[in-house]
Parts: sequence; structure tokens; C-alpha cells
Amino acid sequence: MASAPSRRAAGRPPLSELYPPIEPYETGMLDVGDGNSVYWEVCGNPAGKPALVVHGGPGSGCGTAVRRFFDPDRYRVVLFDQRGCGRSTPHAADPATDMRHNTTWHLIADMERLREHLGIDRWLLHGGSWGSTLLLAYAEQHPRRVSEIVIASVTTTRRSETEWLYRGVGRYFPEQWERFLAGAPGTPRDGDIVGAYARLMEHPDAAVRGKATADWCAWEDAVLSGETNGAANPYGDRPSAARLALVRICSHYFSHGVWLEEGALLRDADRLAGIPGVLVHGRLDMGGPLRTAWELARAWPDAKLITVEGAGHLGTEATRAHVLDALDAFAG
Repeated sequence: MASAPSRRAAGRPPLSELYPPIEPYETGMLDVGDGNSVYWEVCGNPAGKPALVVHGGPGSGCGTAVRRFFDPDRYRVVLFDQRGCGRSTPHAADPATDMRHNTTWHLIADMERLREHLGIDRWLLHGGSWGSTLLLAYAEQHPRRVSEIVIASVTTTRRSETEWLYRGVGRYFPEQWERFLAGAPGTPRDGDIVGAYARLMEHPDAAVRGKATADWCAWEDAVLSGETNGAANPYGDRPSAARLALVRICSHYFSHGVWLEEGALLRDADRLAGIPGVLVHGRLDMGGPLRTAWELARAWPDAKLITVEGAGHLGTEATRAHVLDALDAFAG
């Protein structure tokens, strides 16, 4: 794939500078069945190039800052809250919400239903972390509906990747990992710690669910602590209901191997043939090591891997610059 033209050379803002804030011109709630309604919004130019933002987590909900990565004159940007989080209903923070109908395959079907609802033929997909897993799974199921893909922080959420995030990386944070393990009493050191937390999040006692949520978020923040320098807790600082939903959904998905065969997304990457992609990944990503992005780039010849030196999972200004540059290039 040819390198993208520079925004600076084109007389636009510097590479790392986001576009001005914008608000949605259309929003709605889409009935996706099983008693679920998914929140969606559209920003930018109604006649622009369609693009779908696939948020991370799972269970984080879509934010507002990502709107600013897209040229509002050239893109029609669609954002949505995946089942059980954000403004979608019912919310996973409510213990009465049935999680049986919240799986990777349900989310893929929701994305396709949203595309049809909005009358879009093909769209660019953008996301990172869990969002990259979901959009890759969607693209491999519906390749003719995808024009391009831009990912920051690549994951495929294999069980081996989950094992690294919730156990392996503990070698760098031994004290914090011991506290994380202690938060799931009775779990052996080599046991299924993610499954144990998933069971705690279904406990009838709100205090038990609350403590499990706090312990899970403390671990996630520890893994990211080298990037935030202690100035913020990306997980722990979220509102209470958002944290409860996030941990319940994360532990639910990861304890089930996100309902994908181990390595399936890499195995079936040939289905992405002909779809241009840009993969941006930090060399120092503690939660999601670079190897997964490297393996995906090898399996998907139409993808270009950009390794950002000194960047981690949250990225840096250089990460942001590469994502902006790719989205500008694909805008046409």
C-alpha cells in the first residue's frame, strides 16, 4: 500500500492535531432483538464516505473524542454502543440484564443490522483493542461490506492473549497481580482467574460485585500505569455504572474465549484480501504485545503495519498522527 499523503503537506492541520469537535446530526435506538436496543449516532457529512467506529472494552461504550479523527467534510461517521453498555439497553450494570444474548456473534449481527438500517453499502472500519477484534471478526464474515480498515492497538483476543493480560504480564507487576488474584478467593495461582471474576460479577450481593469491579479495574490500571504515570486511572476513574458494566461484559466475554476458535481471526485473514488496512501498534504495549499485530500483518498482505517506538496500549501523539494520516488518505 502506498504511503498516505501528509496532512501537513496538504495544507491541513499538523498530523497530531485532531479535527474540531462535532455533534451528531442523527441519533437513534435500534431494536436488535432479544430485548436489546443499541444506541447509534452519525456525525460529519451526510454525503461523505461511510465509516464505522467500533469501540473497545468490550463494554466501554463509544466516546466523543474519536469523532475528531475524521474529516467532517469528507466522512459520514457512525458510532454505536455495543450491547449492554453506554446508552444501549438493557444495561449490564443491572444484575437483572441477561448476558446470554451478548456475544461476539450477536454484536456482528448488530453491526450488519445497523449498516442496513442506515442504507450503507460499504464502510470503513476503525477501532482498537477489543474493537479491533470485533471489527476483524465482522470483516471476515462480511468482507464485501468493508472498504478499508484502520486499527490502533491490535488484538485478536485469543485465549493466549487473554492469558497474557490477566496472568503473564503479572511478572512486571507482581504485587498488583497478587492483589488481583486475592480478589477471587479460592482461585489457584494457575487457575481460571478470568472465569472466577465472571462468576463474582453474577453474584447476588451488590457488595461482592462492587469489590470485584474495583479489583479488576485496579489490575487494568496497573498494566497501563507506565503510560499514565499515575496521573489517571483509565478504568477506575469511570462512573460506577460504567465500571460495573465494563467488568461484567469483559469477564463474560473473556471467560468464553469471545466465542471464537483459538487463532480463528489469523487463520481466516485471507478473507480480508483486497481490503486495504493500516495497523498502528506501540512497541511497548504491555497489555497487548506487538507480536499479534505482526502476525496479522503477515497473514493479511493488504495491511501495512506501523510500529510506534516508545508507545504503549493507549498510544502517543505519534500513534494518533499515524491514525489521522491513514483516515485522511482513505477519505479520498
